[in-house]
This record gives sequence, structure tokens and C-alpha cells, in this order.
Amino acid sequence: MSEKSRNIQPGTTASSPEFRITITEGGPYVVNGAPKLSQQTIKQDPEGNSWNYVEGKVFDCDEGAHLCRCGHSGNAPFCDGTHQTLPAGVLEETASFEPLIQHSELISGPTKSLLDNEKYCAYGRFCDAGERVWGEVQIGTVEHDALATRMAHHCPGGRLLIVDNQSKEIIEDTVEPALGLIEDPKIGASGPIMVQGGIEVISAEGKSYEIRTRQALCRCGSSSNKPFCDGSHASVKYRDGIN
Repeated sequence: MSEKSRNIQPGTTASSPEFRITITEGGPYVVNGAPKLSQQTIKQDPEGNSWNYVEGKVFDCDEGAHLCRCGHSGNAPFCDGTHQTLPAGVLEETASFEPLIQHSELISGPTKSLLDNEKYCAYGRFCDAGERVWGEVQIGTVEHDALATRMAHHCPGGRLLIVDNQSKEIIEDTVEPALGLIEDPKIGASGPIMVQGGIEVISAEGKSYEIRTRQALCRCGSSSNKPFCDGSHASVKYRDGIN
């Protein structure tokens, strides 16, 4: 498949096609390309705001690894077949294949602007530092623009995008393909699978979702925007049981 025919979000550098995640109907995520898979714990700044990720345990993610997406595996992050005991339809995909920016709110600032699609909020709360990302982008100084950009780039689900007003281009870093199992001690929950580096996610029907630099895949089984995280892990207090 050529780059022109792939559904790639503006600003995103897509990974090599060997990296991909395929969703099985009613079952796990199948991972190809053997990207790095590790725990990523959210750490706070002195004010208690989410600030960075600290890497923890690293897992072998062999070609064709099956990762749990129902939230019930006893061998997390890998599938142990427990999804087969769940009622039919509970893991049905409901997310749109449309570009994320198509339904985003635009918050304009003097030099940078913010695109915000709340439906893809993974509740990482990196947006809360300073005057919060929606306020920071409207101030217009180099310092505040840098903070707004930093917060957007730490957003695990890619809900937030920074746009340069002069070039009209989305500002994104180029990062290596990797998967992160988010741990969020502040809320006492395990979060989604953070997918970085432009990895393609393919539906159970074989259709590609928009390729984005940052995505968050639900692994608690409770999202209303499957396969993507909508922050439900926080309310259900999902714990993956990984030590």
C-alpha cells in the first residue's frame, strides 16, 4: 500500500507497514512488527499535574503477539482467552473511521492554535499544567507556546493537536513505533495501550483507522469509543494485575 493510499493524519510520520495492530472480532489485538512494549507510569510535577512517563517493566512482544482488550485476562498484557466467556458484542468497535480533526474544536491563539477532539480523551491529564492547554495556547509567548505543545505531545490518545498559525501545519514529533501500558497511580488505575510512532490500527473488518502519531487503545473493555480509550478505566478502576 502506498503512502498516498494510507489514511495518515496531517503531521504524522507513518511507521513502516510491517508495524500494525489488527483487531480480532470479539478478541484481542494482534501486534505485528514486534515494537517495544513497556509499562509507562504517569508521574506528576510538584503541583500534582501529570508531567511525564517513567518506563517500567519491558515485555517481549514477539511477532503476532496477542494483547488483551477485554480487561479480564489473568496474563495481562497478553490475552488468555477469557474474552470467549463474555457476552457477544461487548467488544464491538464503535469508533469512527473519519479523520480526528474533522470533529475537533479549534481554539485559536496568536501564534499557535489547538485542535481538540474530546471523544479521544484518554484521561492522562497532561493538559492541566499552567493555565491548562486551552489557556496556554491563547497567551502567545514562546514559553507558553512551548508548554502548550509539550502538553499536547504528551496526550496519550492524540486528542490534542497543535497547529502553527503561519504554516497552517500540525506540529508533531517523529517518534519510534512503540507500545506503552499506561499506569496511573494518582487515580489508582491502569490505563490504555499508548500507541506511538504512526502504527496502523486495522479493524476486525479489515479497514484501516486513521494513522496517527499518538493513539490510545482501550484495554479495560469499557470504552464507548472502541477500539480507542475514552477514559473509562478511571471510573471502573481497571487494574491489569501486572506487578
